[in-house]
Amino acid sequence: MKKIALVASVAYAATLLPASANENLMKMMENPNDWAFPGLNYSNTRFSKLDQINTKNVKDLQVAWTFSTGVLRGHEGAPLVIGNVMYVHTPFPNIVYALDLEHEQKILWKYEPKQDPSVIPVMCCDTVNRGLAYADGAILLHQADTTLVSLDAKTGKVNWSVKNGDPSKGATNTATVMPVKDKVLVGISGGEFGVQCSITAYSLKDGKRIWRGYSEGPDDELLVDPEKTTSLGKPIGKDSSLKTWEGDQWKTGGGCTWGWYSYDPKLNLVYYGSGNPSTWNPKQRPGDNKWSMTIWARNPDTGMAKWVYQMTPHDEWDYDGINEMILTDQKVDGKEQPLLTHFDRNGFGYTLNRETGELLVAEKFDPAVNWASKVDMDKGSKTYGRPLVQSKYSTEQNGEDTNSKGICPAALGSKDEQPAAFSPKTNLFYVPTNHVCMDYEPFRVTYTPGQPYVGATLSMYPAPNSHGGMGNFIAWDGVKGKIVWSDPEQFSVWSGALATAGDVVFYGTLEGYIKAVDDKTGKELWKFKTPSGIIGNVMTYAIKGKQHIAVLSGVGGWAGIGLAAGLTDPNAGLGAVGGYAALSQYTNLGGTLTDFALPN
Repeated sequence: MKKIALVASVAYAATLLPASANENLMKMMENPNDWAFPGLNYSNTRFSKLDQINTKNVKDLQVAWTFSTGVLRGHEGAPLVIGNVMYVHTPFPNIVYALDLEHEQKILWKYEPKQDPSVIPVMCCDTVNRGLAYADGAILLHQADTTLVSLDAKTGKVNWSVKNGDPSKGATNTATVMPVKDKVLVGISGGEFGVQCSITAYSLKDGKRIWRGYSEGPDDELLVDPEKTTSLGKPIGKDSSLKTWEGDQWKTGGGCTWGWYSYDPKLNLVYYGSGNPSTWNPKQRPGDNKWSMTIWARNPDTGMAKWVYQMTPHDEWDYDGINEMILTDQKVDGKEQPLLTHFDRNGFGYTLNRETGELLVAEKFDPAVNWASKVDMDKGSKTYGRPLVQSKYSTEQNGEDTNSKGICPAALGSKDEQPAAFSPKTNLFYVPTNHVCMDYEPFRVTYTPGQPYVGATLSMYPAPNSHGGMGNFIAWDGVKGKIVWSDPEQFSVWSGALATAGDVVFYGTLEGYIKAVDDKTGKELWKFKTPSGIIGNVMTYAIKGKQHIAVLSGVGGWAGIGLAAGLTDPNAGLGAVGGYAALSQYTNLGGTLTDFALPN
């Protein structure tokens, strides 16, 4: 059997290890046999150094084993592998399984929380959970009801638990968590219910709350310094958020934090995005609504924000900014720079200097994007860094009770939470995308705690004058801001990508195929139909010298909400039910982990 080789990689923030960081977790991230962090490493590159499976033999992949989760609805995220144990999670009720990889995947322990099912109707866009994290001998789970739990990794016994939000007021959780140093950082969902959203740090040891930073509100709640926290190189100034909301609207302002988190140990900064402002009716919330739709760089020790960049001021289309931040070091204009690359729901791929927050690239990564002509990159301009909105597609300008048609992308974005991957071998990002447009009609809505606070009716459909499908899987040059190749798909690609040192990139499709493509050309090398649509993230690990590829299937999420929740009204699911109605002809519900390996 070919020995699993390791390749040198560039720009892993996870290799820059100060003594104060969680060194044990860092070492696990460096071990290609494990998958110890949701994005594989703190840089969220989702690039594995394993190369036993490569472009020549990937066609021979076969099923090694399968595991039923026993749960329906959408299965997002990916399992963890620590040594010889795999940790598998499910959507609500958020069961956790520990499987022995050396003894026929025997269930070592099972944790099944008792949650009030009344949380289900409060969860936007399916009952998904994006996975577990590991730190200091504990498995960390943030449940749908916002209970953060630390479980003993060996026994499943509860070490501690703490409540992060109030579901009766619309606060829920769908995201994973971020262990960093002696803390665990968690976000919150609830933008469709008028929650004032935040990121919170708890002690890894006992769950004690250490700090909380909100997305909008007074400076002391934001954890910003008016003179030292910058945006596009300039201090944000006093009351930067309050000045952009009318009255007390910031208290129900959204800006939720249900996406992914990355960390640069050298700069000691955590990066994440905030989501849409509440309500979806822009007429009801005049101003830029800062700091929703924003990339944040925070010090994990204090929570203090170093810099912010708002991508979609005064959002009019629900273009959440929560997608992952991928950290690399690459040359820009001949100079090596610490970069952050982010593929936003709004259809622009952004590259920033992650130390300073300087905006370097902002280009469309889907050709259908039309709501803005471009992002103004002229540093001398009054609109520097802002998207130049096309009046025809402005739901604000067109007004309440007016159906604005042909807006691209749809509210679910040119990419939603499904994470991209980056290969240091090609210096390319591999991006699962949506090729979907919408009609959007805002209407007046009243805030009531715990009730939907949306205020818009949507319908979705494939981007016109294109290949007829609703997705593309693309390779993107983050320095040039250009698509290198693009593979069309019938439905949105709602699965997280995996790049490997074997020059193979993997992703899943809503119909249920896991696919392998050549990282340089996009040529399809292999595919396999799993039992249900894939919205999970492909991962890899090695056990007993053998590389495996694994993915959760179980259709759902926003794109699959019609199937997952049994909805038939085309406008239900915030417009997704009609757009993805044909999906029911290709797949059905069912949570399964499918594991692949090369034949012996």
